[in-house]
Amino acid sequence: MKHTQSNKSESFYLWAPRCLIFLLSLIAGHAFAHPVAQGSMDIVVHPDRVEIHARMSVEQAFVEQGFSNDAPAENTEAIWPRHGEYILKHLFVDVDGSKLEGRVVKITPPPTAIPTAHIGYEITYTFPEGLTPKRVTVSQNLLNEFDFAIGNPWEATFVTKISEKGGGELSGLLFTRNAPVVFDIGSAGETEINRGRLFWDYGHHGFMHILKGYDHLLFMAVLMLAVTSLLDLVKVVTAFTLAHTVTLTLSVLNIVRLPSSIVEPIIAASIVFVAAQNIFFPSQSRGWTRLLVAFGFGLFHGLGFAGGLLDAMEGLPGLAVATAIIAFSIGVELGHQAVVIPMFFGMKLLGGDQASMRRLAIQRYVSAAVSFAGIYYLIAALGWVS
Repeated sequence: MKHTQSNKSESFYLWAPRCLIFLLSLIAGHAFAHPVAQGSMDIVVHPDRVEIHARMSVEQAFVEQGFSNDAPAENTEAIWPRHGEYILKHLFVDVDGSKLEGRVVKITPPPTAIPTAHIGYEITYTFPEGLTPKRVTVSQNLLNEFDFAIGNPWEATFVTKISEKGGGELSGLLFTRNAPVVFDIGSAGETEINRGRLFWDYGHHGFMHILKGYDHLLFMAVLMLAVTSLLDLVKVVTAFTLAHTVTLTLSVLNIVRLPSSIVEPIIAASIVFVAAQNIFFPSQSRGWTRLLVAFGFGLFHGLGFAGGLLDAMEGLPGLAVATAIIAFSIGVELGHQAVVIPMFFGMKLLGGDQASMRRLAIQRYVSAAVSFAGIYYLIAALGWVS
């Protein structure tokens, strides 16, 4: 039996650092750890055309520019019209089963070329002569051909409002590759928010924000390495949840906000700090010290979560905002549990009890590997690598 446990421990020492070094390779070259470009769309159905007023992130244009096989744009100003041509190839308007041809009629350049700024595009899709449309379907696959990491493609998401000129309206839709916008014409005077879809969309958005956010995954990993009991697990997760819920809500309500140039490096530093605590001060990686660390850094992680939500909340009415915050928070927590529960039981199986030297060795060994990933992410977040 002891021989079997020894083999399990030795195999863990071999594959755990390799897996974490692989995670490091996934974030290499990406200053932002979330492969989701945010934006918004206002779609208006006229008697003879569909107009789309799109607010696209500069990050989205930079991703297309960086990954495309086409020759690079001559200068920054040339990126915006070129990205407009790319949008036309990946944004589809279907009316009663017929695809329409679109054209970009106006481009509003961003005030600055930082990734969090936005470009405005006005795109028109004209109906064939004599067509009296009944249903409009808008779909897209923007950025999906580009991999952020192996098996993890980029994705563009948009909070969307679609309305009929002088008629009904659907608001609060989260428009993604897997969730097209469908609008039935003729609902005159009706204004509707599909709260069921709203809840599902924002919950799924929160869940995927965690599973595609390597910074949050690494932080949760180093927090969980020191957990030795179910009570410890509940305390740490509760402290982190309370903290990020507070700042997520305050940020969405525009009460407290910090630029990503501050938030992202602090999130990266949180990974390094907790990993170092696990390695050099293992006795302080439990109890009140760890709870304060989880709560303190959780405040900044909440601002990071908000970065994945703010654009998606653009233009939502008050009650819909509350629904979206709750759904997004639930999605985030489900994402956390998908990480912490397997890790908790994995450590119980491989590491033994709290006093086990093998457990302490695993905690230090894996934390050391995570710290390298955190250091690289910190360097990237500070803009020292590209």
